[in-house]
Amino acid sequence: MAGKFEIYKDKKGEFRFRLKAGNGEPILASEGYSAKSGCTNGIASVQKNCGDDSRYEAREAKNGKHYFVLKSGNHQVIGNSEMYETAAAMKNGIASVKKNGTTTTIADLSA
Repeated sequence: MAGKFEIYKDKKGEFRFRLKAGNGEPILASEGYSAKSGCTNGIASVQKNCGDDSRYEAREAKNGKHYFVLKSGNHQVIGNSEMYETAAAMKNGIASVKKNGTTTTIADLSA
């Protein structure tokens, strides 16, 4: 099964997207957008930038867990990963975004 994007509304009524891997696990989540068009632009930015290694920034949280952010060409954060126990697991997450991030399958759950 291939990956997909999901567009949804959060509790504040903002539009967000998440990228899910083929196994259904979320691998990247966006910030909140006031308009759906901003959210779809964010998805397009993931599709454009996910194949470029230089767009990924590995980070470590205060609790010692690992995560990454995907940035656009202008260095804006497009999305954040889940938290991972190890740096190796985080690298697998990046590989999954690279593999699934170009999908054109988008499920709109915001209606």
